Amino acid sequence: MVETPLDTARLWVEFTDPDDPGQRFRVDLTWLTSSWTCIFGNGCQGIYADRPDDGCCTLGAHFTDQDDIDRIARVVLDLGEDEWQHHPGSTKKSAWTEAEDDALKTRVVDGACIFLNRPGFPAGAGCALHQHAILTGKAPHTVKPDVCWQLPIRRTYRTVEMPDGSSWQEVTITEYDRRGWGPGGHDLDWYCSSNPEAHVGREPVYRSNRAELVELMGDAAYAELELRCEAHLASVKAARNAYSRKLLPLLVHPATLAAQPAQAPRKRL
Repeated sequence: MVETPLDTARLWVEFTDPDDPGQRFRVDLTWLTSSWTCIFGNGCQGIYADRPDDGCCTLGAHFTDQDDIDRIARVVLDLGEDEWQHHPGSTKKSAWTEAEDDALKTRVVDGACIFLNRPGFPAGAGCALHQHAILTGKAPHTVKPDVCWQLPIRRTYRTVEMPDGSSWQEVTITEYDRRGWGPGGHDLDWYCSSNPEAHVGREPVYRSNRAELVELMGDAAYAELELRCEAHLASVKAARNAYSRKLLPLLVHPATLAAQPAQAPRKRL
């Protein structure tokens, strides 16, 4: 399927962080109520055409801070060669990381992240860290690099200053689309967040990615988000009729809309 345009109308809401009056959340309801889901191993074509089995793991993962590195280092100590296809034979940080443009990232081995198990590996294809989390009963986001578990949700910060001198920190929660990767994002051969092929989830993003959103926002802010997402979905349901369908691209993510079967027009009574 063809990806939907990046510059489509979105419905945003703002609310004050219950845990911090000096911070406000700006959230993209169109994205968070979409039916996107990760389809790795189930239709994902990979970001590069010549490596369809890699998903978005081809480039390796850049670490956000020291806590991010330390978290993965602790998991590495528990990973055996039966779980990790490209185990380097050492748990030293230098064995599974590398520098790129003065930043630290996971090492790339044979064209993809060192933690990516390839098809045919006895433990199964996919992220060794993710698989270890499932095996040990942990939430995957607690054992993976930040960029890996957040994608394709994007959190950004900015300071909003008003003419009267007041200000607050604005935290935006939205879709990590192609533009989030920088100029190179437009060169990716395939990308999931705006592709109808990936908008086949049984639950909207704010439910299926609840754990990740709570980690990004906090429990209290997530509860506020949930209230607004539920209200938005109720509005979408009310709008689904033959006479207001043209409004749906604003209310519903265009890729989610494209993934749904066409509705037959309702007859007037």
